[in-house]
Amino acid sequence: MLKIESINYAVQGRPLFEDASAIIPTGHKVGLVGANGTGKTTLFRLIRGELALESGEISVPRGVRIGGVAQEVPSSDTSLLDTVLAADTERTALMTEAEHAKDPLRIAEIQTRLTDIDAWSAEARASSILKGLGFDDAQQLRPCSDFSGGWRMRVALAGVLFAQPDLLLLDEPTNYLDLEGSLWLEAYLAKYPHTVIVISHDRALLNRSVGGILHLDERKLTYWTGTYDQFARQRADQRAIMAATAKKQQARKEHMQKFVDRFRYKASKAKQAQSRLKMIEKMDMVAAPEDAARRKFTFPPPEALSPPIVNIEGGAVGYGDTVVLKHLNLRIDQDDRIALLGRNGQGKSTLSKLLSGRLEKMAGKLVTAGKLRVGYFAQHQVDELHIDETPLQHLQRERPDTPPSRLRATLAGFGLGADQAETEVGRLSGGQKARLSLLLATLDAPHLLILDEPTNHLDIESREALMEALNEYSGAVVLVSHDMHLLSLVADRLWLVSDGTVTPYEDDLDSYRRFLLAPEKAARPAKPAAVKPKRPSRDMVLGLRAEVRKCEERLSKLAEMEEKLSVKLADPSLYEDQGVKDLEVWNRKYAEVTEAIERAEALWLDAQEKLEVAER
Repeated sequence: MLKIESINYAVQGRPLFEDASAIIPTGHKVGLVGANGTGKTTLFRLIRGELALESGEISVPRGVRIGGVAQEVPSSDTSLLDTVLAADTERTALMTEAEHAKDPLRIAEIQTRLTDIDAWSAEARASSILKGLGFDDAQQLRPCSDFSGGWRMRVALAGVLFAQPDLLLLDEPTNYLDLEGSLWLEAYLAKYPHTVIVISHDRALLNRSVGGILHLDERKLTYWTGTYDQFARQRADQRAIMAATAKKQQARKEHMQKFVDRFRYKASKAKQAQSRLKMIEKMDMVAAPEDAARRKFTFPPPEALSPPIVNIEGGAVGYGDTVVLKHLNLRIDQDDRIALLGRNGQGKSTLSKLLSGRLEKMAGKLVTAGKLRVGYFAQHQVDELHIDETPLQHLQRERPDTPPSRLRATLAGFGLGADQAETEVGRLSGGQKARLSLLLATLDAPHLLILDEPTNHLDIESREALMEALNEYSGAVVLVSHDMHLLSLVADRLWLVSDGTVTPYEDDLDSYRRFLLAPEKAARPAKPAAVKPKRPSRDMVLGLRAEVRKCEERLSKLAEMEEKLSVKLADPSLYEDQGVKDLEVWNRKYAEVTEAIERAEALWLDAQEKLEVAER
């Protein structure tokens, strides 16, 4: 059991915790949530004893091992597998001692303990964890120095998972994982045999892997039982009750204050006024909950282009003489929302670079619409920002002739207010840097927006705002993300990048998730046993969309006619003697328009239903 009792801690005079308390029962899986900068990572450091409390106490049972991913594995000649095996320090020490021990009694003790900790299956367990995080058998035998920092972070995560500490502390573990690794981690944490506290903004992980939410807000800690969605509903209900109570109290206070102001100097009422004044002073007011600053993204809308905006026939792409993807037959229209699926290393980033113009095709035909503008956001671009410049200076470089006031308004449209606009990028949070990079990627109002892991470093509210912005955006979106919640709410088409090509994925995301978590029996998802109806062609879908638009335009025109006729029939002069003959004509026209609207609505509903069936 982890007990946090009345802790107080401040950073440079700014309090992060004030008399904060919480209890995490042994074996529970808990998500630690709160706005960026409230002190979640600091709490982890306090639990590990890296920082000293000003007052209060954090206690765990004696002998409890606390583990977490502090930093990436250093570059070395040690293989990934051996690096992970070494993370279990007890096993490593016992194995070393077993090679040199001579005392029969001690040898027996060592062998008993090795059996207790299942040391003999260690290599298989370590290999399984590495595979779940994206390393195949050959990669596991390669030295750490062969891999970049992001991949070595995965090795560090594999090490702490293999060591199985009694209290596992994970700080945004999915930030350096892809979709496949994130889904594997969700399932692994749900079955983890000890206590877990995970800082995460990944809504899917917080709904599938934890059974409690520890909320850090206003320097206090509150433990909520249930998943994140349950927490969000309960907290919304609580805030609504608090707001209603505060409103009633304020109304009562104002009513009594009016009595006091009116009668406090009137002798006959002075005693009653004084009594009410004392009641006001003793009132225990409930503070109305303050609404958090609205997170938002404002993407500039592009002008419409004739479809398709990208068309590839028999395409191939790769690096140098190495072909990564071939037989590409793909089409993108301006209203598409496409998610790229596929295991790590299959070519999702390669396809993104081809679509964005960062790689040239090696074969086939690639045609783009005239005046096509493409916006591209990738994780590494956050690190390419100029850390000694402000966001305003970044925009001034791109738009030197635009007045600073308009540039500030543009920054505000991405949630970067006046303070952040003048703050050096090096001092901004990860989420604020990501917002700036997204702004720069969309500054020219691209017709096609390619996003590679855009939610890293964004808190949950910002992710929800990004979903809203993408759904309202009038350009096409191609999305690579480990955030299943984002994909499920934004994407309406799924492309599977696998076996050196790209094909439409006909099932849904839940089916894809089950496939990824199932034992690897095939390189591609198995085809369902039942024969599925043939998917409508793209041209058919486009035709149905055009028919829906025509029906909507027809309804709009008929509604305008109906409004004009209603105005005419409301004219009093029409009902005078000289207008009686015209009245019959206008009534007949109104009846005809009304009947036409009913027929048009039926046609629209029929077209809309056909389109919905075709797009499933």
